[in-house]
This record gives sequence, structure tokens and C-alpha cells, in this order.
Amino acid sequence: VQLVESGGGLVQPGGSLRLSCTASGFTFSLYVTSWYRQVPGKARELVAFINSPGGGSNYADSVKGRFTISRDNAKNTLYLQMNSLKPEDTAVYYCNAYRSGIANYWGQGTQVTVSS
Repeated sequence: VQLVESGGGLVQPGGSLRLSCTASGFTFSLYVTSWYRQVPGKARELVAFINSPGGGSNYADSVKGRFTISRDNAKNTLYLQMNSLKPEDTAVYYCNAYRSGIANYWGQGTQVTVSS
């Protein structure tokens, strides 16, 4: 089982990044998938999640209107489009796949740094 994130990096305030998370080793389409983020010394926080099937989603108030979560079950991939980035969005971003009573999988994380 693997979740592999990519797409992080350094971006200026107001810029955009698109994170990807590619899954393998389990039936991706059956899992609720989410993006979390964490900064040193703070708890990991939920950024957004998306259900499957149906694709209903929800966002943390701090990212509503700026971030968009999506998934492509045919490609076993989860995405996070991040626009209008702010310095406070700087964190390690983690991909998560969860199925109640079955499993809870995490990726290794990808660093996003928003700085001029």
C-alpha cells in the first residue's frame, strides 16, 4: 500500500500549486480521501476531503474559495489545486485515504512553502 504525494515546492504569495497523490495497493475508489497539513509544533489539520462515489467535498474555513480538491478514480489519484496562496499556508501537506473499520492510510508528505 502506498500514497505518494508530489507537486510541493516554493511559491510566492498569491501564487498557485497543484498537489497530486497517487495511490497503489488498495481499491482507491472505495476510500474517502483527504488532504491534511502540519506545521512544526502544531497538530495536523484537515484541509479538505472528498467522498467516493459521489464526490461530495468539504473544506477548512481557512482555504474555502482558494483550494479545490478533486480525484480521478481511474488514475487512482487525488489532487489539491491551491490558488491565492498565503504565507500561512506553509506546511507539510499529507494525503490520506480512509475507509471506516477497514484502513487509514497516509502519504509521506510534501513541503509547501509560501514566501517572497
